[in-house]
Amino acid sequence: MSLLRLLTCGSVDDGKSTLIGRLLHDSKAIFEDQLESITQTSKARGHERVDLALLTDGLRAEREQGITIDVAYRYFATPKRKFVIADTPGHVQYTRNMVTGASTASLALILIDARHGVVEQTRRHAFIASLLRIPHICVCVNKMDLVDYDVNVFNRIQSDFEKFAARLETTDITFIPISAINGDNVVTRSKHMDWYTGATLMHHLEHVHIASDRDLINRRFPVQWVIRPQSAQHADYRGYGGQVASGVFRPGDEVVALPSGLTTRIKDIHLHDQVLESAFPPMSVAITLEDDLDISRGDMLASPDNKPDATQDIEAMLVWMAPEPMQLKKKYFIRHTTREARCIVNELKYQIDVQTLSREPGATQLGLNEIGRVSLRTTAPLFVDPYRQCRETGSFIVVDEATNNTVGAGMIIDR
Repeated sequence: MSLLRLLTCGSVDDGKSTLIGRLLHDSKAIFEDQLESITQTSKARGHERVDLALLTDGLRAEREQGITIDVAYRYFATPKRKFVIADTPGHVQYTRNMVTGASTASLALILIDARHGVVEQTRRHAFIASLLRIPHICVCVNKMDLVDYDVNVFNRIQSDFEKFAARLETTDITFIPISAINGDNVVTRSKHMDWYTGATLMHHLEHVHIASDRDLINRRFPVQWVIRPQSAQHADYRGYGGQVASGVFRPGDEVVALPSGLTTRIKDIHLHDQVLESAFPPMSVAITLEDDLDISRGDMLASPDNKPDATQDIEAMLVWMAPEPMQLKKKYFIRHTTREARCIVNELKYQIDVQTLSREPGATQLGLNEIGRVSLRTTAPLFVDPYRQCRETGSFIVVDEATNNTVGAGMIIDR
């Protein structure tokens, strides 16, 4: 059974948490005690109906203010597919939380309030979804019940979003009119919108094609751990554990170990006590090699005739996630796959205006939630690919040396 990772995003009060609650409720994915708990809480707060948003808004501050602050993850399954949903905040000040939830998603649910249409935060989240190469976008025009299920409202919002999305690198966009609070077109088809002939949201989520989203051509295996049991049963065992970033690995394949450049062949691939015939992303496995090579954490196995770029100079789009602005020439840690080094930001080439998508040169720093193109220099070579080719080897995080806080997330671009 396939797994779909998705996130909900959009402006504040567009109904993201309520939509997730409706999906869980109507697909029978809520335990009785959970439903009883949110029912009692809803009554205590004087709500006329069960507030399904309480299923994801678990923090006290979230329930008091009726907003999402942190990223909430929910897991459920239908007979056709498993799902991991990240409920991300809508407020501008929590855009960095949205970036965190979007980093592993294959589909973005962008909610739009039918009364307000496309607003600034809608455009911001759509741009970030495009920047993070989320391959599938589903635009849910919510609260259709508050505009009398008017088809003209839906058509106008779809047209406005399509005009903005034409400048994004996104091709798969689906539009669905819904009412999350009433369940219209969420799991069951709405009786109030007979003018809509498309699929319900649940049907779309169950059938969207994700098998070809991952890179199965360029073989990349960042080594996370050298496995040496030192036991009588496995006296000479030396395996290399990690998660396959891209490509397909099979016993007998020739691989090159980076940074040494030495070549060998794969002897076996292990998953617990199983011996596998192949490994592909996102499997976590142990690989043994025919030759004993000097390989440690941070090294990478790849195809000899198709290697990543080993470089200390990186061009990237950087999302700044800290209240303290990014400073040129300041020393930071950079973490890329399983490798870590120090780095400095040599140049901020331009900043992106997410409203107009225009490039604004001349900036000297990035503030919280701002996005720009930067040039970095690292103290050790990293084994990188463009983010458009492989999200795992094309992304990195920047960490403050003093606080050990993650302050930036980067996507490597072609030079």
